[in-house]
Amino acid sequence: MDIFHMTDIISMLGLPFPAHGRSSYYVQCPCCDDNARQRHLNINLKKEVFRCPKCGISGGMFDLYALYTGIPRDKVRSELIKKAGSPDKTAVRQQKILAAQPVVEECPITDVETRHATYSALLARLSLSPDHRRNLHNRGLTDDDIERFGYKTTPVMGTTAIARQLQSEGCYLAGVPGFYRTEDNAWSFVNEKRGILIPVRDTNGYIQGLQIRRDDCNKRKFRWVSSAEKKDGCRAEGWTHFVGPLRPLVVLTEGPMKSDVIHALTGLTVLAVPGVNALTQLRLTLEILRNNGLEEIKTAFDMDFLTNWHVQSGYANLLSLLNDMGFKFGTYIWDPKYKGLDDYVYALVSKNNRPDKKPNE
Repeated sequence: MDIFHMTDIISMLGLPFPAHGRSSYYVQCPCCDDNARQRHLNINLKKEVFRCPKCGISGGMFDLYALYTGIPRDKVRSELIKKAGSPDKTAVRQQKILAAQPVVEECPITDVETRHATYSALLARLSLSPDHRRNLHNRGLTDDDIERFGYKTTPVMGTTAIARQLQSEGCYLAGVPGFYRTEDNAWSFVNEKRGILIPVRDTNGYIQGLQIRRDDCNKRKFRWVSSAEKKDGCRAEGWTHFVGPLRPLVVLTEGPMKSDVIHALTGLTVLAVPGVNALTQLRLTLEILRNNGLEEIKTAFDMDFLTNWHVQSGYANLLSLLNDMGFKFGTYIWDPKYKGLDDYVYALVSKNNRPDKKPNE
């Protein structure tokens, strides 16, 4: 009987193995990463699955082989037997090493009401640094906007004490991405790179999860707050973000911070996906909005969708989804020297009303 493991697949595909002691790691995504320096595709050797949080592609070991080779999924097993005969010795050795490693048990994600309550209590204990407040001002947000959206600076110390205080207030931490147990079994919150915490909200205004806009970072500036691969931790999902009242027309863009800025400057109702290729959660949100009167969608993705073929591919899939769901839709186009609609609108606002401000490019 032939038995293959994920380690066999990555060996045959020539993909790198993880650093010693790790079972979950990232490689270049063949669907949405432009070069080898970008690594969004997560491979989990313990669970023998893969997933890209950016474009949403996912599956098991045979799906991974099909993705890289173009071979139909139902032909992969016979192709592997024909090509390899039996699992590669190196891959088998890697599998034995992984089997000897302790399994880190994660928590299943809890309900959104519980996450909202815990995240709200967490954010209430945090503050916003002066440099982060200036950054948000330079995007066109007022102090009232900042307070309403709930932006805070990431905690850089005392995370275990914060978790203990939240527990004492009755907050539930298990299954809330970002929280996990330390080696001494105490609850804590992940100590991330310094940046701005961004609440990501559903159509009811509940905080589903948190993103971080990381300081001094050119690659993957926006990241989800997640405690995956940690004891009793929990991974984040690619949630959508909704801001504004329920209306028949909604603007669809990329990124929760961008959508907040567009809403603050225009008053429009805005829905954001984590990326133009990350549509996993979008259909669910659109079904909810359609039941509440949504009729038309105007897309407003960064202007590089006109030249970036990775973005164009995801954009085509998006339009197909909107068409299949029966929505009227169109696209906003603006001066391409402004990357995002938020930049363009702020430039107009600054020119007409606030000459002391400059667009945040």
